[in-house]
Amino acid sequence: MLNKPTSAYVHIPFCTQICYYCDFSKVFIKNQPVDAYLQALVSEFDKAEIEELRTLYIGGGTPTAISAEQLDYLLTHLTHNLCLDKLEEFTIEANPGDLTPEKTAVLEKSAVNRVSLGVQTFNDKHLKRIGRGHNEEQIYESISSLKKAGFNNISIDLIYALPGQTIADVRENVAKALALDIPHLSLYSLILEHHTVFMNKMRRGKLSLPGEDTEAEMFEYIISEMETNGFEHYEISNFTKPGMESRHNLMYWDNAEYYGFGAGASGYINGVRYRNRGPIQHYLTGVADGSPRLEEEILTKEEMMEEELFLGLRKKAGVSISRFEEKFHESFEKRYGQIVEELMADSLVQITDGRLRMTKKGLFLGDTVAEKFILE
Repeated sequence: MLNKPTSAYVHIPFCTQICYYCDFSKVFIKNQPVDAYLQALVSEFDKAEIEELRTLYIGGGTPTAISAEQLDYLLTHLTHNLCLDKLEEFTIEANPGDLTPEKTAVLEKSAVNRVSLGVQTFNDKHLKRIGRGHNEEQIYESISSLKKAGFNNISIDLIYALPGQTIADVRENVAKALALDIPHLSLYSLILEHHTVFMNKMRRGKLSLPGEDTEAEMFEYIISEMETNGFEHYEISNFTKPGMESRHNLMYWDNAEYYGFGAGASGYINGVRYRNRGPIQHYLTGVADGSPRLEEEILTKEEMMEEELFLGLRKKAGVSISRFEEKFHESFEKRYGQIVEELMADSLVQITDGRLRMTKKGLFLGDTVAEKFILE
């Protein structure tokens, strides 16, 4: 019997409005077959015959874009065969603008124990500028209603290096985030993705973004301010109070296997990475025909080793050299010694306690450093 993953990702592709920077698999919810989609999703989930999970994560899109009744159906059916005693972390992503009292009540009586709120910025002008549907006031209302409903494991996402954003704006965002008294924050720099409103604006010369030096200053400010306030910088973009790390995301960075359910979702099982069909009708047809998968890729040992390093280096804990050698039966020194030496000479990585880690300088250039381990 092959080992079954202990984590699952579930994708809800609907949004009440489309943000200008987003390239995830998503659609505008109006006139979409939401009920049919949720039924297909539950049927795909049930077919996997999962009895035990450590982490379950519902992302999107916007999971809270669906109605309270639909949300109740989803949460009830995803957990009806699961052993809830084993489920350590059940996260749902939510949007401040969509989290009605009815939906919060549904979350309260469900098995969900962690909520990740897509705040992005507290500045109303910037929220409008990036195409978000909520305002600052709704952020506070959402946090307060979640706390009242007994949720203490709340995380928020913030984006920095937004168009027209200054270091003063970032300071204000960080101060407001800290004042919420929540245990986890994710802070990402704006990345311009293809086929987004922002990328099109950029190409037309209509997008004024902070320069790289300003972005580096923002990143450094965020790290020092978060650490001063008792948060640990445990992954490039993530900060946690002790013991409140996102267990689901740590599973990705540890390069563990996981199920992926829903339109456009990816999974990784028995050395095979797969992706489901993205367009909703294609997904529905696929589930009805027995499998919604679009593509499968069997990873070679080289690719598995590359991913182990690429993902592991994102974490503050870095990559354990002995665990790597045990897992892949390869000499780390022989294979990567030269690359590590060059990166150490540039003060981008360090080896301490048998672990390869990025330095603070390395973290800012995260992906560039990690890419060095991908052998041509």
